[in-house]
Amino acid sequence: MSRFALIKAVLGPIMRLMFRPQVEGVEHIPGDGPVILAGNHLTFIDSMILPLVSKRQVFFIGKDEYVTGKGFKGRLMAWFFTGVGMIPVDRDGASGGVAALMTGKRVLDEGRVFGIYPEGTRSPDGRLYRGRTGIARLTLMTGAPVVPFAMIGTDKLQPGGAGIPRPGKVTVRFGEAMEFSRYEGMDRDRYVLRAVTDSVMAEVMRLSGQEYVDMYATKAKAA
Repeated sequence: MSRFALIKAVLGPIMRLMFRPQVEGVEHIPGDGPVILAGNHLTFIDSMILPLVSKRQVFFIGKDEYVTGKGFKGRLMAWFFTGVGMIPVDRDGASGGVAALMTGKRVLDEGRVFGIYPEGTRSPDGRLYRGRTGIARLTLMTGAPVVPFAMIGTDKLQPGGAGIPRPGKVTVRFGEAMEFSRYEGMDRDRYVLRAVTDSVMAEVMRLSGQEYVDMYATKAKAA
């Protein structure tokens, strides 16, 4: 049994009891081949719930600090996150975005599932912010379809993304797969990248019911 299967078998029932996830549209995730899962990001536990409700293992980029912690807690976090599919990448600095993009491309080229939060960071106030165009570059570079998803209610269980989440009910809603083959070879056209990204975010907004803010979340946090 793989570590992912073990984690899902052991923690799946506990998390279902704690968060009572209602999962809608999971059938939209293709049974095989590369696929990008793109959705909103409300709080820390989003990255714990998504891999456990998906029918396929989801690989995603995470802060390298999640696997470099000290002591028992640090080792446990590293074991869990690398086990469910987190790939630690140092995203700071000029090369951080390129490293994340290339990591996603490698996962998709291997025919796997890559999860991404196009906002680039957690929403500071529960609203949906402008998506960064890395999601568009990935789908155009690899031809992988994009399945949009929405996390609903996770911020109520873990406000601010810190501390132990309290029990409650969350919804994870997947939309129909989106494909952008009509833009093949245009992964360096910034207008195409923005159009593709905005169309994905529009679908995430429809699924989540969030208010949309046409600015980057990082800018909102810095204000």
